[in-house]
Amino acid sequence: MVRDPGAVLRRLKEIVREKGVDAVVASSGYGIPLKLAREASDEEIALATFISAEDAAKGHRILGLRRLLKMIKEEPELRDITYFTPGVVQLPTVPAYRKLNRVDMGTSDKVYSAALAIARHAEAFNLSYNDVNLIVVEVGFAYTSAMAVSSGQLVDGVAGTAGFPGYLGSGCVDGEVAYAISNVSRITKEMLFAGGAAYLGQGNPFTRPVEDFVSSGGDGYRALIESAAKDVMSLLVSTRPQAVYVSGRFSRIEGFVDDLGRAINGGLQGLWTGLRVVKLKASGRVAKEAAEGAAVIANGLAGGRYRKLVDVMRLRESSGSIFDYVTMFDREELRRAYSRLLGVDPEPRAMPEGYQQSYGSGKGTQQ
Repeated sequence: MVRDPGAVLRRLKEIVREKGVDAVVASSGYGIPLKLAREASDEEIALATFISAEDAAKGHRILGLRRLLKMIKEEPELRDITYFTPGVVQLPTVPAYRKLNRVDMGTSDKVYSAALAIARHAEAFNLSYNDVNLIVVEVGFAYTSAMAVSSGQLVDGVAGTAGFPGYLGSGCVDGEVAYAISNVSRITKEMLFAGGAAYLGQGNPFTRPVEDFVSSGGDGYRALIESAAKDVMSLLVSTRPQAVYVSGRFSRIEGFVDDLGRAINGGLQGLWTGLRVVKLKASGRVAKEAAEGAAVIANGLAGGRYRKLVDVMRLRESSGSIFDYVTMFDREELRRAYSRLLGVDPEPRAMPEGYQQSYGSGKGTQQ
């Protein structure tokens, strides 16, 4: 997609023509408040794919997504039926106090996986969506993420560089490490995709089969399993889950979900009785869990069988910028800077209701 995002656009147009599609849901990076593509501003697209000028010059892969989103916005055959969608941080169901200094609590595609898990669990146990309480974990090639669902709504999330280490990504970094590095080198996006569990293993993580990494049972694998278990346990303050659903690249490797289940239940021994940990299964032979979750949301937006799920998740009420809850630095300066990197002249915005910001001292206060 980085080299030719137009290939994705052409395929989408073919499918729309052949199948008579009513709604399309497009992966929207860090997130755009739910709206049709034609309604999205260039600033929203810029922030959903934010990247420094230096990283952009290197041709970082997120630029392919940025170009695709702009193409969809400008394409007459797609812009009136394609929805851009929020990340977890833009959902009204997540309390503001959990968003403090968070950008990535789960990108838009993670919301899709959560939607699929809610739908699957409700169907399997004959529950209304309002009665579903889950934790949804994704263990992909780069990062782990985990999201808390309470009463059918996403209420919390730890993901990417705010969670525990993933396979490639270092996850949440000791601020002193970041400070030390920043004094001898620029911190780039690529650095965020390094230093994770794979680097405790043997061999090149990009060429070594992940199945070998799992079967080795070494320190790297133990770090990955424990990290995912810690993500789950950190969310137990936000929901009392009926089950944990696991998706992503590692969930398809034999034995991984069982190992994760043992780690979670071992950590909860004496506190919880047998938390069910299962793989989130997509019904298609090729499509990933997030892709099927996107189809579930598209169905709901088009008024299909999942319309109630879209209502319960309150996706239409999503709002704001991904920088709205940053208090360590001037959030408006961040928003303006990353908008202008795409040649966008940002409009003034009000801060989230009830919040004021003081930066420099590192303090944020509530009025």
